Amino acid sequence: MNANHARVALITGAARRVGKAIALQLATSGYDLAIHYRSSKTEAAQLGRQIAAMGRRHLLIQGDLIDPETPANLVQETVAGLGRLDVLINNAARFGSMTLEDFDLATWDEEIRVNLTAAAALTHHARLYLAEQGSGCVVNIGDISGDRPWSGHLAYCVSKAGLASLTKALARELAPNIRVNAVAPGIAAFPEDYDATTQERLIAKVPLARPGTPEDIASAVQFLLDDATYMTGQVLNVDGGRSIA
Repeated sequence: MNANHARVALITGAARRVGKAIALQLATSGYDLAIHYRSSKTEAAQLGRQIAAMGRRHLLIQGDLIDPETPANLVQETVAGLGRLDVLINNAARFGSMTLEDFDLATWDEEIRVNLTAAAALTHHARLYLAEQGSGCVVNIGDISGDRPWSGHLAYCVSKAGLASLTKALARELAPNIRVNAVAPGIAAFPEDYDATTQERLIAKVPLARPGTPEDIASAVQFLLDDATYMTGQVLNVDGGRSIA
């Protein structure tokens, strides 16, 4: 891609883990990148240096998706800094513990706002820029727990179920100029507080008998953006077969 005409992707929660892998995958493929982060300033700066070393343009944009003004700001800063917007990756998420017994409305609202509402708001603000390109794309990063909820993570699972439904609704509303799909990981990157016993117990439930990686998710995102041009409204499970076990 010519540097002045490279496609531009905005990725939320891109400084670490799956978001970082997606950013590096897209940079390798010639995308310029807007890297959103909330608190991982050091990691975002390190990622920015990696992207620059690959010859790609990038922006680092800080923002808390709980703030209702953040989605519009992210889109506006991306277009102002990089000149266009072709791809929106809604990756940022909160993974909190919650049962019905310890239900807390404030915590519920925050998790739904970050994991679901922000994706809708970002797509709303990005839609005109995405449509300008005639082939804009949105990819939402969901979770197989949206279809098969786990105990102990009530708000998270409900938010991911909502994100799958949002993907389908937006795909109908934004066709034909914008495609909207989702990737639903199983095990892609264990939470940092999971011990070895917990990890082994979860891996034992995966038919392929191994965890996935952030790079597996990034490859699926790349496929939806650049190869699956006749796919929209789909949720692609990348879970080693866990959703059929």
